[in-house]
Amino acid sequence: MHAVPDPDLTAQVTAWRRHLHRHPELSFQEHDTADYVETQLRHMDGLKVTRPTPTSVLAVLHGAAPGRTVLLRADMDALPIQEDTGLDYASTRQGVMHACGHDGHTAMLLGAALTLSRERRDLHGEVRFIFQHAEELFPGGAQQVVDAGVMDGVDTAVGTHLFSTLPVGRVALKAGALMAAPDVFEITVKGQGGHAAMPHETTDPVVIAAHVITAMQSIVSRLRDPLEPAVVSVTTLRAGNADNVIPDTATLTGTVRTFDPALRDAIPAQLDRLVGGVTAAFGAAHTMTYTRGYRATVNDPAVTQVLRQVVTDTLGEHVLMDATPTMGGEDFSAYLTRAPGAFVLIGAGNPGKGIAAPHHHPHFRIDEDALQIGVQVLTGAARALTRP
Repeated sequence: MHAVPDPDLTAQVTAWRRHLHRHPELSFQEHDTADYVETQLRHMDGLKVTRPTPTSVLAVLHGAAPGRTVLLRADMDALPIQEDTGLDYASTRQGVMHACGHDGHTAMLLGAALTLSRERRDLHGEVRFIFQHAEELFPGGAQQVVDAGVMDGVDTAVGTHLFSTLPVGRVALKAGALMAAPDVFEITVKGQGGHAAMPHETTDPVVIAAHVITAMQSIVSRLRDPLEPAVVSVTTLRAGNADNVIPDTATLTGTVRTFDPALRDAIPAQLDRLVGGVTAAFGAAHTMTYTRGYRATVNDPAVTQVLRQVVTDTLGEHVLMDATPTMGGEDFSAYLTRAPGAFVLIGAGNPGKGIAAPHHHPHFRIDEDALQIGVQVLTGAARALTRP
């Protein structure tokens, strides 16, 4: 039997989301957000509320019957983007915007906490609701709350993400690798500058950097198995400050995205060797800094299957769809180092309402009809996964 949304709960979740949207805070600065979330949770019965870190909030709910322990996660941070949506509840903070749906994630998890607290006498096991800070900014908040003990004794972890690229009314799941490991690099080409009119007396790092960028494309096209996904993108190039001066150095930065741990381990050495060969051929040198970001997010097959059943039983078979892996990164992967779990994508786009802007964009919006779907997925997951 499919669940019928509670209109009062839907209105409350929407109100929570709009308050959070008006008052966004950047990663590691979510003090007001955490205070607001804590206040809402303390109005709910049966929850033990603590602060694992200064800007995260944990609520713990014990069911009346024995069972397993499930962690449900929402992220709370916003982005350094100036909102341009024209909404009457648009951001009131200059240059800061919820442009990735984290306000919705937080509101949905508050809705799940309220729902489950009301039915705790019929609930098995233990549910932990973690409202996490700093998903958007490496090293991220997930590892910090894991290190604080939030995952101790947890059997399963579940997270959700609103996606404007998926239609509202749909829920997407996939067993296995879903989101990539997002690593970053900085490479400096060290040449010898001089007058731009006499390039033969220089070792031009700008030209060499251009060759380096072109050669780097062969990492994906020639140095890896074509059946193993990978991305190598150069996103900035900085060199010089005058049109008549060849600089001494050129610095380029970018990102490497992979799913496979072995490929992730191999690429830094391949990149360093390739850049070294190109720069040496021109009589230049280089330095490289390579920083490993979040791990790949890999959904456990058994947990994913339980969640697929939750979606079809609660919302209908027509709602469920297979998720397409993305090279975007997610620090939810930190929870999965301690327990099996799954990350669920909730459709939130609606071109008919003009809701089609991508994430991290000044026009980003969500169809708020997605919020009650997210609440039902989270509550259904808790009920199913806490049973012994």
